[in-house]
Amino acid sequence: MVLEILKEERSLAEISSEHGIHVNQLRQWRKAALDHMPQLFERENKKVDHMKEEYEDQIENLYAEIGRLTTQLSRLKKSGIKD
Repeated sequence: MVLEILKEERSLAEISSEHGIHVNQLRQWRKAALDHMPQLFERENKKVDHMKEEYEDQIENLYAEIGRLTTQLSRLKKSGIKD
């Protein structure tokens, strides 16, 4: 219903009579939705930022592991052990 209110395709009076909910209640829901909507997106952005950080950490760790393995392989080749 809140989405229907926010679309503003019909009046609050029409929505109120269709669903049997007082117009003042619909106004309160609309106000609450509009007041809290930015916070919903902030939380989503924080989740995305956290996922990016985890991904970048994982990439960094993988490059570090590649470096360690490359160094080990070079040492083994220098010591005369064949792969």
